[in-house]
Amino acid sequence: MFHCLPSRLAVATAALLAAAAQAQPQPKGAAPARPDPLDPKAAVPALTYRSAFDGYRAATVPEVGSWPQANDTVGRIGGWRAYAREAAAPATLATPATPAAAPSAPRKP
Repeated sequence: MFHCLPSRLAVATAALLAAAAQAQPQPKGAAPARPDPLDPKAAVPALTYRSAFDGYRAATVPEVGSWPQANDTVGRIGGWRAYAREAAAPATLATPATPAAAPSAPRKP
């Protein structure tokens, strides 16, 4: 059964090579698929220009809050440990957070 495999493979390869080697001449009077690149009078499609910046949107700067208020918020929720717990928690559906209390007066040193 397997002893015929090399001869069958050789016959199939020879058949494929013979089929690929036959060139099919173009019928007389038929237009070439593409214009001849060496013909200076060949018809070519019109050039169009599209800028890479079409549709460009300038970056917007997000509104930045006050850093003392951000520090107070971090201190109120538990500091960096709260963020570490949040990062270590498995991904679950987001639950609405309780609204933060109004910012307290800045602490005096």
